[in-house]
Amino acid sequence: KFAMVAPDVQIDDGKGTILISSEEGETEGNNHRKLSDFAIRNGTRLQADDFLQDYTLLINVLHSEDLEKDVEFEVVGDAPERVGPKPSEPASRNISNGSDDGAQPSTSTGK
Repeated sequence: KFAMVAPDVQIDDGKGTILISSEEGETEGNNHRKLSDFAIRNGTRLQADDFLQDYTLLINVLHSEDLEKDVEFEVVGDAPERVGPKPSEPASRNISNGSDDGAQPSTSTGK
């Protein structure tokens, strides 16, 4: 739902309880568990980070009985419209051999 590539999710409780880890195999045992198994209830805050995208979310869990049929959860609030570089950062940069001087490769044929 949040377009995260390699998320790390922890309970924002000061203990650092990790629910989801981007490290393969680290939290697979949590996949079958329910939120209530971690004492996550109405009002619990979660912190989700995606280091690969420099992307962090604070998630407030709110319990509701008013969801439509077959809807398990709803995202409400300031969800990002797109994920990618921040607007102040260029979308791509041509850097060759550690140089960022804008020089382009030679197109001569050598004949």
